[in-house]
Amino acid sequence: MRTIPLAVAALASALLLTACDSGGGGGSSDGKNGSACSFDGVSVQVGPASTAPAAGDTGEVPVSLTNQSKPCDLNGFPGATLEAGGTKVALPTLKGAKAQKLRLVKGDAASFTITYVRGKAGDKLSLAATKLVVTLPGSSESSDYKWSYGPVQGKSDVSDAEASVSAFTQAGD
Repeated sequence: MRTIPLAVAALASALLLTACDSGGGGGSSDGKNGSACSFDGVSVQVGPASTAPAAGDTGEVPVSLTNQSKPCDLNGFPGATLEAGGTKVALPTLKGAKAQKLRLVKGDAASFTITYVRGKAGDKLSLAATKLVVTLPGSSESSDYKWSYGPVQGKSDVSDAEASVSAFTQAGD
């Protein structure tokens, strides 16, 4: 007689665990639905920019990402490094910016903006950047893009560029 209550308890436990399965629309931590976005699954567009026309002017370069694959998360700030020859300058996040977690399903887009002050060509405080290296939060990958927006002004030297990176924002609807 004791086996029937145990069997009922085991069946109830199994049903309860099945009801808690996240195989439906809920969040999952199995890595399939909650993984960080990577360059393998997104397309990236740098620009068109609102370029700084002359030394001392401020320019903005938007960077847009569109998910082309499985759902992924952008949880944190993008990374951006400007390179000129052997000099690499990691850009700080915009003062006061707050990162938000964005979930991108296939077709969703997000963007961030690089704001910079144009430097004077040939000046010792100007970084003659030719390459932009972008990283995504939670991913160790990077992707390179041509920097064609002119030199970037440095504050005390070229390694202290007057440029910053905004937080991600959801694009579109």
